[in-house]
Amino acid sequence: MADLHFLLDARRLKAMARARRQALQRTLYQALQEAIAQGRLQAGAVLPSSRDLARDLGMARNGVIHAYEQLAAEGYVQPSRQGTVVAAFAAVSTAVSAAAHIRGQAAWPAGAPVSQRVASCDRRRTPEDDLRPFMPGMPALDAFPFATWQRLCDKALKQGSTLDLGYRQAVGEPELRQAIATYLRAARGVRCHADQVTVTDGTQHSLELCAHILADVGDTVWIEHPGYGGARTALQQAGLQVVPVTVDADGIAPPDAWWQDKPPRMVYTTPSHQYPLGSVLSLPRRLRLIEQARQCGAWILEDDYDSEFRHEGPPLAAMQGQVDDAPVVYLGTFSKSMFPALRLGFIVWPQALADRALGVVGELVRRGRPFEQRALAAFIDEGHFTRHLRKMRRLYALRQAALRDALSAQWPLPAEVLGGQAGMHLVLSLPASGPQAVVDTDLARRASDLGVSPRPLSMYGTGGIAGFNGLVMGYANTHEDRMAAALGQVVKALNPLKPQRM
Repeated sequence: MADLHFLLDARRLKAMARARRQALQRTLYQALQEAIAQGRLQAGAVLPSSRDLARDLGMARNGVIHAYEQLAAEGYVQPSRQGTVVAAFAAVSTAVSAAAHIRGQAAWPAGAPVSQRVASCDRRRTPEDDLRPFMPGMPALDAFPFATWQRLCDKALKQGSTLDLGYRQAVGEPELRQAIATYLRAARGVRCHADQVTVTDGTQHSLELCAHILADVGDTVWIEHPGYGGARTALQQAGLQVVPVTVDADGIAPPDAWWQDKPPRMVYTTPSHQYPLGSVLSLPRRLRLIEQARQCGAWILEDDYDSEFRHEGPPLAAMQGQVDDAPVVYLGTFSKSMFPALRLGFIVWPQALADRALGVVGELVRRGRPFEQRALAAFIDEGHFTRHLRKMRRLYALRQAALRDALSAQWPLPAEVLGGQAGMHLVLSLPASGPQAVVDTDLARRASDLGVSPRPLSMYGTGGIAGFNGLVMGYANTHEDRMAAALGQVVKALNPLKPQRM
């Protein structure tokens, strides 16, 4: 019991209590708990009586009793005829820990198997990465009307009741569904009413719902190549067979023969601003896509990505409203138009599908956050949303121009700048072959080490198909006065890659 005598030394425990700035009884409990969990006090060891230990430590007996009771409640000790003894379970815990220590690894192996669905999903990034210059998809958070948003959130909370603390309607709060429908009819030409709208946690969640409601495991879905990685992940996780379809200057371009040879159950597309290349799906292709989908019984998932931020020409109408009874499921999100942490998006179901889809949603999700939804409804209804979008369009046009100027002045390689008609990013092509070739993943990794976050274009590829090499450079979250300096870091990252090729 020499270890126990050392552990319960009064001077040592009091020093620990002072260092941790906590009561002596709490320190006593922690010291005993750690010693038992680590095997230094083994099963069957008898602890001193509360009276004797209180006298030895110079503390109130009630403090010792409290520590013993806490240990007993958690199963570390148990009463017996001998007194308070270390529980037998500790021997098993100690044996496992000791065996792991001998092997030089944790008790649970670091390489423990996971499902095949998630085995390849290990792309990690931190919130700090998202806030750095050139991160695609990050809006200008510094320009968000935070005071207005806070006022509306406070109002929604004050007007709430205890009924709002339970599970909410799975399809979303009525106020927000109505506000979304009203806005979409006026701003995007979407043919819809509130009863067609489902509120979701964002585009990826919307895609998961569409996959479960509209398709069965093994069904085929066409997606854009290159394209949004979140769509690929959501649809693959649902057990669908993802088939990449090449994108050109006029948008997604499925070969006519595919409609006969391998017709899809769903087609995912970003027609207003293709992500990431920035092309716009031409009107002939939109109409052809709708007609072909109708003939083979497929659903088109229209992700109206970045449609709010059109920089050249008038806003483009949504596909959903261009044809009567189009087989189009319309998807939108507030992550880019508001802020990502809001985690609110929406689905507009075709009228013929709405009743059935809305009934199924209730079996798949449990909805909450009524106060944020009502605050967002008020933000839209009171005109703040439209004013914010108008301000952001001007700001993003200014920041895009600053990035183009910086590229013209600093970029040392032959390059083509893609996109720019809409959205919050540009694509900078890189030489893929020849003496000036640069691998986009190498450049993006080096740039990240220097504090900027452009994404390699190749990471947006699908199914191992190559052919794209460049940087996807978000500009919305970088002040125009800092754009040149931020690009200078990318050029600095490029320099070590150039000598052996130039």
